[in-house]
Amino acid sequence: MDPSYPPSATARRAAAIARHLAGLSPRDAAAVAAALEPSACLSYAPPESSEPAPAFSPLELRSLLDGHHLRERDWAFRAMEESPLFCQRRSGGKVFVSPDYNEGKEGQREATMRRVGYLARRGVFRGWLTEPGPDAELCKLALLECLGMYDHSLAIKIGVHFFLWGSAIKFLGTKRHHDKWLSDTENYVIKGCFSMTELGHGSNVRGIETVATYDIKTREFVINTPCESAQKYWIGGAANHATHTIVFAQLHINGRNEGVHAFVAQIRDEHENVMPNIQIADCGHKIGLNGVDNGRIWFNNIRVPRENLLNLVADVLPDGQYVSTIDDPDQRFAAFLSPLTLGRVNIAVNAVYISKVGVAIAVRYALSRRAFSVTPDGPEMLLLDYPSHQRRLLPLLAKACLMSSAGNFMKRMYVKRTPELNKSIHIYSSALKATLTWQNMTTLQECREACGGQGLKTENRIGIFKAEFDVQSTFEGDNNVLMQQVSKALYAEFLTAKRKNQPFKGLGLEHLNGPCPVIPDYLTSGTLRSSSFQMDLLCLRERDLLKRFTTEVSNYLAQGESREKALMLSYQLAEDLARAFTERTILQIFLEDEKNIPTGSLKDILGLLRSLYVMVCIDESASFLRYGCLSRENVAAARKEVMTLCSELRPHALAIVSSFGIPDAFLSPLAFDWIEANARSSGNE
Repeated sequence: MDPSYPPSATARRAAAIARHLAGLSPRDAAAVAAALEPSACLSYAPPESSEPAPAFSPLELRSLLDGHHLRERDWAFRAMEESPLFCQRRSGGKVFVSPDYNEGKEGQREATMRRVGYLARRGVFRGWLTEPGPDAELCKLALLECLGMYDHSLAIKIGVHFFLWGSAIKFLGTKRHHDKWLSDTENYVIKGCFSMTELGHGSNVRGIETVATYDIKTREFVINTPCESAQKYWIGGAANHATHTIVFAQLHINGRNEGVHAFVAQIRDEHENVMPNIQIADCGHKIGLNGVDNGRIWFNNIRVPRENLLNLVADVLPDGQYVSTIDDPDQRFAAFLSPLTLGRVNIAVNAVYISKVGVAIAVRYALSRRAFSVTPDGPEMLLLDYPSHQRRLLPLLAKACLMSSAGNFMKRMYVKRTPELNKSIHIYSSALKATLTWQNMTTLQECREACGGQGLKTENRIGIFKAEFDVQSTFEGDNNVLMQQVSKALYAEFLTAKRKNQPFKGLGLEHLNGPCPVIPDYLTSGTLRSSSFQMDLLCLRERDLLKRFTTEVSNYLAQGESREKALMLSYQLAEDLARAFTERTILQIFLEDEKNIPTGSLKDILGLLRSLYVMVCIDESASFLRYGCLSRENVAAARKEVMTLCSELRPHALAIVSSFGIPDAFLSPLAFDWIEANARSSGNE
């Protein structure tokens, strides 16, 4: 009641209300009394209490999705959960781990280094550079994936040190480099970074301007930053912690430029003082990833010994003679870029795991949060019971599962690599790095929105992940540039096969050797879910786009354009072709995994996930309709099938996200008792 009313007015109003209530019938009076009683508050019910028991073995699905080293993954998770360095905090009766993103830039950086030191003492990095064999490589990839689910800065800090600096020493260097630096790198006696990107050149590594000139008299390389655009830029680890770096520079000998080569240079001494003739500056605060000390480096004619040239591919003899095991300059340049391949593999796989975290949180929330009711006075519905909410989240779930298989495929190919596979590894890693990181950002945005205002809270992870992982779209290869490289590679494969009159072999292009698939005029639900139809459709689109792309490039060439200009002008078809190649690749890989699963409930679930993935590809891409692969009626049928598949997948959503194997502590309060987490007694700010 308005306190400004005078007491006499208040008394008169109270008396009037009393007389009104006194005149009610007993039935009406009871109804009014009931209406004045406080309503029962919403209460949290864990999804496990109402969702059906899993129809399949979540452990079997986890084994398929993780692919390898489950025991080692769980050990790494426990190692982080056990240390207060990982910011343990209680919320809603559970303990969660997450970095403190409210710390300043310097605080986040030092916290990252303390965590790296702890993990080193726990033996997490043991054998990462010194233990040979594919299994050891897969193990360290598995452990890095777990660290990345805790914090992107932690994963990048470790990734730069081991997978860029360390891999360059290991795979571009020879015994003299291995003996001098590998053991100290693994034990963090030295801290490495990777100086490739410059202010003026990122994707165009051939165009970098840093120069390394060989001095025959002293048998040293003189490394110089000749202009501001040549400063090394965005170098992770450089601003605060790195003691050594790999410098990519144009090698000049006797006035001749031999192209880009890699050199080892010390940038800080054992007391963390910057070395003479080197200048380092901070790149500053970023929209995310502030636990990594990105820096800028200038070299003022620093001198490094001749032996510091990483010489597996090419060497300079004491008398200045340049020798190389690879005669072709293009192939030699590609060999120097090989460390980036592992970086792209890591980025792509890490993106899938972050998508899994986001989807797991959003699905669990949607299985406990209710809103509105279908009938008057009826109970409010769970968010995930709304068909529109299913359409928002369950396709993301399907994509995360299929992209897990693609990531495992890429890792297995990389650890068993041979020189003959280098080209394929480059193409697959480029296509999947771009596609999986783009999908991660799409997933995080949709999951953030699906969680409403709760998705904005840093403690609930999804919102902050958007800023933390945005960088994945541009570092170690701008996604758009990488996809153009994929199309150019497919164009080259097409021309080579036609010129030599040989069948296509590799990259999954063997389907081009057979007859053109025929798509039925009318698609039923059964046909749409058929794996053979799905492969035929995606192969048909890829085949058609490859021919269109080569024809368009040929037309520009006939008009007198250069090959590079013709490829640039055909960028629209190039984008569609690269997407078609990647989506067909992901489907083909998943089908191979699905084929190895015996008939039963898990295989049925995999079929639902696969079919939903393909139907969503049709629904989200205009290329099927644009190029005539499907009629408007069939595209509409696929769109309708998406809704049906979502409803069939809905009862299995909790079991699928549970099979991701992510410990509760690495999700967020929103995935569990979000009411208790926001209670007045919780102390959250």
